[in-house]
Amino acid sequence: MKFQTNILNGKMTVALSGDLDEKSARETRDYLDKNIRQYDFHTLILDMDQVDFMDSTGIGVLLGRYKKIKSIGAELCVMNVHAQMDKVFRVSGLYQIIKVV
Repeated sequence: MKFQTNILNGKMTVALSGDLDEKSARETRDYLDKNIRQYDFHTLILDMDQVDFMDSTGIGVLLGRYKKIKSIGAELCVMNVHAQMDKVFRVSGLYQIIKVV
């Protein structure tokens, strides 16, 4: 998994590139948690444009970051969700808690 972070006007955007699965879960979780602790923001946007696959472990990573973000009074959003990923978000119920921008 590769990451690119941009912070502007209280919004931190993290572009993810690769598969969000069991193999990359720890690295992704650690990277996001480090950025959540390090930066001041009110919205975290995960850019899913370069994510082609996500399994249940990836869903767990997103749910865990949602809880962390919510606990500090911020919002978790996603953008550029492809059709295959959209299906995962819909079936898992992630859209009920994570906003699409």
